[in-house]
Parts: sequence; C-alpha cells; structure tokens
Amino acid sequence: MLFPYVATCFRWFGWMNDEWYLKLMFRAKTGKRLNLDNPQTFNEKLQWLKLYDRKEIYTEMVDKYEVKKYVKEKIGSKYIIPTYGVWNHFEDINFEILPDQFVLKTTHDSGGVVICKDKTNFNVEVAKRKINKSLRQKFYLQGREWPYKNVKPRILAEKYMEDNTTKKLHDYKFFCFDGVPKVLLITSDKENKVVEPKSDFFDMDFHHMKLVNGYPNATRCPEKPKMFYRMQELAAELSKNIPQIRVDFYEVDGEIYFGELTFFHWSGMTPFKPEYWDRKFGEWITLPEVSPKG
Repeated sequence: MLFPYVATCFRWFGWMNDEWYLKLMFRAKTGKRLNLDNPQTFNEKLQWLKLYDRKEIYTEMVDKYEVKKYVKEKIGSKYIIPTYGVWNHFEDINFEILPDQFVLKTTHDSGGVVICKDKTNFNVEVAKRKINKSLRQKFYLQGREWPYKNVKPRILAEKYMEDNTTKKLHDYKFFCFDGVPKVLLITSDKENKVVEPKSDFFDMDFHHMKLVNGYPNATRCPEKPKMFYRMQELAAELSKNIPQIRVDFYEVDGEIYFGELTFFHWSGMTPFKPEYWDRKFGEWITLPEVSPKG
C-alpha cells in the first residue's frame, strides 16, 4: 500500500500544509478519508481540533515542566511529582546533586524518558544519547498536534515514583469532555520488555468496556484504583472548558499524583474495535463555534 510509505516520507517536512498532511496521514493510518467539514467520529474530531482549536494555554498544558504550574493553580501542589531540576542541555545536569533514583524527561515530546533506579550503575552516556535524540525531535511535525509546536525542548528531572507494595507505577488515564470524565483507560505490562502492553477501558462505574484501541485487553482485568472517585473529581477540575482531553494520574501507596495532559490520544490515528466506539466517543465531543472556512 502506497499511503504509509508516502506518509512516512512526508512526516518530517514542515512545509506541508497541516490540513493536507492530516488528510494524508489519516488515510494511511486508518484507511478512511478524513471528513473535516462534518466530522462525526472521535478520531475525525481530534483532527478538526488540531486545526481549529488553538489556545495559547494549551502549550503550557503539554509542556511537562510548565504544566506543573497549571495543575498547582487548579487542584493544588500535593498532587505534583517533585522536580529536581530543569535544563536546556544535557551537559548542564549536575548528577552529583541528584538522588540515587530519579527520572529524566524531555519537556516537549512523548517517549523521551530515562529512568534511574540506582545511580551507581547509571550509564550517563546511554542516557545522553537518548535524551539528545529526543531534544532534536520536532514532535509537532509527527502528528501536527498544535499545542506542542512552541514548547521549548528542555530536560526535566523528577522524583522516581513506585508503589511500595507492587513495585510498579500504576497509570490511570481519564478521557474527559468539557469537564466530564467518561472513560478510564488502564494500561498494564508497560515495563515488560517481553510482552506487548495491554489496555483496558472502563466506564465511570468501573464496568469493563468491550473495546480495543491500540493495545489488546489484558487477560486478567485490572483492579479498580483505591482513589478512583477522587481521581474523577480531579480530572473534572483539570478538564473544565476543554472540548476533550485525557487527564493522567498515578496512584502510589494510596496517594494520587498528576501524570500529564494529552489532547490527542494516539494522535487520533488509531482505529477503535468495534468502530461503534469511535463514533460514541465522537458524540461526547462538542466542537467549538469556529468556522473551518473562516
């Protein structure tokens, strides 16, 4: 099929018109034509929002360092993972002042993460290569996710988080629509290098939804988080007045910590199985009163 090859070639070319690019990528990833004049599905509406819902605050909300200020103002500092430092260049990091365990992240992309569980065995050169590669990436160009366009690439060091009982970091992702959480996504086996990660969706009564998007469901259904209802309240607060956004939290030793805000789950390019859910999620999005032709 020609479309995936062409899309891969074009993804690095910033000169391409955003609308053309998204139409090309949408066809390549989903096999469907992108309807921007009358979008109906979740994935179609995400592409529409990329093009026409562009508020300056969104840039702060996706910056992994700056978003902490936003969250502090909305729900308080107790939910924020402690920060050890932020730097423009890897060479600026003074590893001597960092604790035995920490996490490095790039502020402007997805996936630029290095975890240190034991500083005595930490390979600085390997970390440097990964972080510098992430710093060079123009994440906005990959999916034309506008909020990332003007995020300054930096390196953030945070406290290493792990539940003392399970020795894992439990990640809970709430899909919210104009301040109303509708769906919780739990991803498991993320740290397992042997098997594929698993994804399970739940409604707000924690009923499992027969839905696959990206990863398959887990063989064993994930347990309900202890702070499930408090997370719902916090997600509602962080998502007010936004057509749709995913609000991510961690639960560590019975405490809630903010993870990140995601405007475009899978960049709106991953099919739902069954397709019913693509349309159902789309029904929950009320697009802003903006004329695409205006």
